[in-house]
Amino acid sequence: MLITLFPYKSLLVRCATKPCHVESVPSYHSKIKIINNTRDSFSTIIPATQALLTLSPLQMAETQVRIGILGCADIARKVSRAISLAPNATVAAIGSRSLEKAKAFASANNLPPDAKIYGSYEAVLDDPNVDAVYVPLPTSLHARWAVLAAQKKKHVLLEKPVALNVAEFDIIIEACDSNGVQFMDGTMWMHHPRTAKMREFLSDKQRFGQLKLINSWFTLGVDPEFLKKDIRVKPDLDAQGALGDVGWYAIRAILWAADYELPKKVIALRGPVFNEAGVIMSCGGTLYWEDGQIANFYCCFLSHLTMDLTAIGTKGTLRLHDFVAPFEEHEASFYAGTELGFNELVTAWAPQPSEHTVTTHLPQEVLMVREFASLVEAIKVKGSRPEKKWPSISRKTQLVMDAVKASIERGFEPVELGN
Repeated sequence: MLITLFPYKSLLVRCATKPCHVESVPSYHSKIKIINNTRDSFSTIIPATQALLTLSPLQMAETQVRIGILGCADIARKVSRAISLAPNATVAAIGSRSLEKAKAFASANNLPPDAKIYGSYEAVLDDPNVDAVYVPLPTSLHARWAVLAAQKKKHVLLEKPVALNVAEFDIIIEACDSNGVQFMDGTMWMHHPRTAKMREFLSDKQRFGQLKLINSWFTLGVDPEFLKKDIRVKPDLDAQGALGDVGWYAIRAILWAADYELPKKVIALRGPVFNEAGVIMSCGGTLYWEDGQIANFYCCFLSHLTMDLTAIGTKGTLRLHDFVAPFEEHEASFYAGTELGFNELVTAWAPQPSEHTVTTHLPQEVLMVREFASLVEAIKVKGSRPEKKWPSISRKTQLVMDAVKASIERGFEPVELGN
């Protein structure tokens, strides 16, 4: 019998006589569901959750990482839900510059009844019962609050873009390193199991070959209200505009496909669009590697919703149309083709690309929180050192983004990337 993970915060435990499923429903009350008592019931659990099988509810509660949220941004609604659904995390506090706003957020998003509600960000950082913080504040405030969080020994889950520039991000990382806290950015699709499956294909020299070309587009058709009032169009809040928001994803996808090897140079596409305040509404660029590999990206607030990624190798092609947010919450597909061609009369492809669907009972944002909380727990309990992979990936994304912006400012000249 296959045991699946439920879309609620859940854990599996062995009761005295039968396996039991202890499920926390949205009201945070517990109920017990008896599952078929067979050894096979436990043989096909996703590996990352197998460790939960021997834990009691009390032990599980003890292993939960307590996360405080700084600010009540719209994205915080999604991530607070993700924290609630993650088996190893809980929302411990919410802080806003307005206590009333924090109270309204806690009520609207069904935060746990014991979650603290504060009328300042500082109060969250001063709470000894907060292990880590999620920071969805405007980019212009990231350095101040991420650094202060690290200095208060709080682990940091930071929304993207991580900083206004790489120099500012280096200050954040130095604070995290010197205080022994974990850093991770909020790029959710990195944690979807589909991403790992696609990596297997790209790494297969027989099926994919050598990477030659990457195309990545993320466009978002926003409404007039967004273009007037959203923080992502305000130069004092999120000065990179579309480049920092949707462009971050497009650039990250390219680096992911290139196995995080930085390009030698970047050239911005001509014709970027700015709003009246000088914030980028659309732009693009081309990345060049020394071995001849090329990547193109485009990001925009003014075009219909599209999030396409294509990677072309010498033997195969990878393609998907929803790389940032899957069409469906619990499954995601991609197309892979190896040595594709045509039939004799060139009236059809033979063979055709194959569609691969990957299912998950935990949405990608929940998997992100679970990974972050696991790293935090390893530091707290086992004395592990913070994982360097995640800040390194963030820094490379920021470097390329900075280079695109510099190329625009220099009249679309090539910008070489350093370290």
